[in-house]
Amino acid sequence: MKLTKLKTLLDAKCELYNRPEFIQADPISVPHCFSKKQDIEISGFFAAILAWGNRTSIINSANRILKWMDDAPYQFILHHKPSDLKPFMHFAHRTFNATDLLYFIEFLQRHYQSYTSLEDAFVPDSKYSEVNVGPALIRFRDYFFSQEHPTRTEKHIATPKKNAACKRLNMYLRWMVRKDLQGVDFGIWNKIKPIQLICPLDVHVARVAHRLELLPDEKATWKNAVSLTQQLICLNDSDPVVYDYALFGLGMVERL
Repeated sequence: MKLTKLKTLLDAKCELYNRPEFIQADPISVPHCFSKKQDIEISGFFAAILAWGNRTSIINSANRILKWMDDAPYQFILHHKPSDLKPFMHFAHRTFNATDLLYFIEFLQRHYQSYTSLEDAFVPDSKYSEVNVGPALIRFRDYFFSQEHPTRTEKHIATPKKNAACKRLNMYLRWMVRKDLQGVDFGIWNKIKPIQLICPLDVHVARVAHRLELLPDEKATWKNAVSLTQQLICLNDSDPVVYDYALFGLGMVERL
């Protein structure tokens, strides 16, 4: 497909899907229940980490965690007592279980005792000068598991080092970093710029990207996520990841 025709198609699909009506049925609806920055970060992090499988199930699982936190995740993370963790002991969402969840809570408490934003877990310096978020994702995983932790939990934080597409973390970064007037993404982080984001790539987006000749195959890998983003930069050189809406809509809604 010619570049101009492709841009026309994807721009139209972005306009269709990047709008407030998109929020309700998507995991991003979870952090949209909050207004405090840290509550958005924490609730969004859980929603993104749990984001595989049926979207309704993802939303329900994330909301269950937040209900146990009295719908005040930042205050809970900072001030909970060991007895407050009892409801979490039997949690399970696909392969993410109570062991994983308790370590996530422990990490978040440790982090927020020293920092005011989860952005510092990805970018500890005052600004981020890398070409893309790959090094930030590697840094985040190293930091996340820098304390004693259950080995099984490592599978829930992907890394470019293993050529993983890191779809859930890239989606989370899109939520926190992208800024526009549509009201879906939050744009509450400033160290990472939209041009440094990598398009969230799963099997559905990879399939659509391959059919649109944006990828050589349908593999959801870090290499392909970077390659896809570089192609999207040719269509929008300041905000390429906006096309995640178009590719997601074509794949999941329209079943291209």
